[in-house]
Amino acid sequence: MGSVVPLKKYANSAYLDLKNLVRGKLEKVEHLINLRLESKVELIQKMTSHHLESGGKRLRALLTLGSAKLAGYDLGERDVNLAGCVELIHSATLLHDDVIDESVLRRGKKTTNTIWGNQSSILTGDYLLSRCFEIMVDDGDLEILKLLSSTSAKIAQGEVLQLQHKGEADLLEETYIKIINLKTAALFSAATETGACLAKLEDKKKEALASYGKNLGLAFQIADDALDYFAKEIMFGKEIGKDFYEGKTTLPLIIIFQRANKEEKEFLKEILKKEKRNEDDFSEVLALINKYKAVEKSLERAEYFVNVSRDALAIFPESKDKNILQSLSNFSLNRSY
Repeated sequence: MGSVVPLKKYANSAYLDLKNLVRGKLEKVEHLINLRLESKVELIQKMTSHHLESGGKRLRALLTLGSAKLAGYDLGERDVNLAGCVELIHSATLLHDDVIDESVLRRGKKTTNTIWGNQSSILTGDYLLSRCFEIMVDDGDLEILKLLSSTSAKIAQGEVLQLQHKGEADLLEETYIKIINLKTAALFSAATETGACLAKLEDKKKEALASYGKNLGLAFQIADDALDYFAKEIMFGKEIGKDFYEGKTTLPLIIIFQRANKEEKEFLKEILKKEKRNEDDFSEVLALINKYKAVEKSLERAEYFVNVSRDALAIFPESKDKNILQSLSNFSLNRSY
């Protein structure tokens, strides 16, 4: 891989640098989220508390705050409110995802659907979205309202598109990129573009920040999918092989299918057609992943989007804020948590 990718400690440092840059605002975001999710319905309170206690990087909130700072927003705390809004959209999608995927763990803790059931989890996810839209309406900026509401629609479309192609060993790489663009990159892009909108930047700079977020999101998701066949659960905070067991065709599988011989292709098709896959199936696929260096090839693909993400910020003058955001792009490839 190219020289753009630093050692893990430097990549993780970029994430911590961004947290430190907006630490005061991030604390206010946490307070806002807790305040907005208060409910007189005991079960909702229990479920939202459990979900929030499972932690998370708050990366999308950080991107909103960091982008607003780079853009020069300093008029109040709309960035705090909208960073909370972006984070609530993300949290709602996680609750819904866990139901769709029948997940039992999220960041090393039992998922809400495992504890309280699918129906309650879906409705609680809807509750989070409704709270999010309240924040958007209170903010009153129609441009941002349109941006974030359309992004919510994109995320839902991405989920449906992924379900539509579930179990397809011969999934086109183009279709995979479309799925992760909708499911993941769209919210990253909306977070960074929101920062630009808050500062009323010219269109070129808005587009630059949106591009930065989009390509960062693509790199982040590709790396996430690659790590599913590589990372240790204690480091990564999720079940290893989770995507495989759920029948999701992600980039590592696409790469081995592209390179596999006829017999291996047929094997992959049969494995992914199965209603349930077991540890033996995973071991055999893992052998192909290693044979064709699919994790490494996936990270090379992600590195392309890292470079595009970094380059998108070239339009902004040199500053500490810009350097931190550009360095953050490497976090998507080299993170250890």
